[in-house]
Amino acid sequence: MRVVIAGGHGQIAQHLERRLAERGDTPVGIVRNPDHRADLEANGAEVAVLDLEQASVADLAAVLEGADAVVFAAGAGPGSGAARKETVDRDAAVLLADAAEQAGVRRYVMVSAMGADSGGGGGEDVFSVYLDAKKAADDDVIARDLDWTVVRPGGLTEDPGTGRVRVAASTGRGQVPREDVAAVIVAVLDRPASARQVLEVIGGDTPVEEAVAAPGP
Repeated sequence: MRVVIAGGHGQIAQHLERRLAERGDTPVGIVRNPDHRADLEANGAEVAVLDLEQASVADLAAVLEGADAVVFAAGAGPGSGAARKETVDRDAAVLLADAAEQAGVRRYVMVSAMGADSGGGGGEDVFSVYLDAKKAADDDVIARDLDWTVVRPGGLTEDPGTGRVRVAASTGRGQVPREDVAAVIVAVLDRPASARQVLEVIGGDTPVEEAVAAPGP
């Protein structure tokens, strides 16, 4: 399986690249900074250098040719201002969906955020703008004729993955290691029946594959 990952140098993305490569799949990480190439190659990933804030749909569609799936794992990051929440967290996710449609790639996994269902209520603080951007991106992808899955993790930690999570349409608040989020994405990619589902993810007691196969309400 060839999986193109937007935001390929992010922490979840790098866990995902390693997992895919270890089992013989081909991850392709999209990065803006060419200095990140060595990190991705060390993960076993191919590298596409492209600035998602500047690229056209055609530019990105060319990267997606031959892909089986795309994963949006990009983000402006905690130190960025409100404007980049809109240009990265919202606009780049929409750009990836446009390019996926143009390239004929139907499978789209969105790494979203808990709280994106309601958004930030139009507030002007950075976190409210971020939630509004994530909601707009989710809503855009959900409205498309793509085989999308939206994954909304709880509070992200650097703890080692446990391989056990809680997955449901609504989990309530909780934390989850980034490594376990990557495992959930792999399980989602492996399970076509997870298409057109919005899944919240927090730490739990159920093995990842079982949790994705039978998410809670």
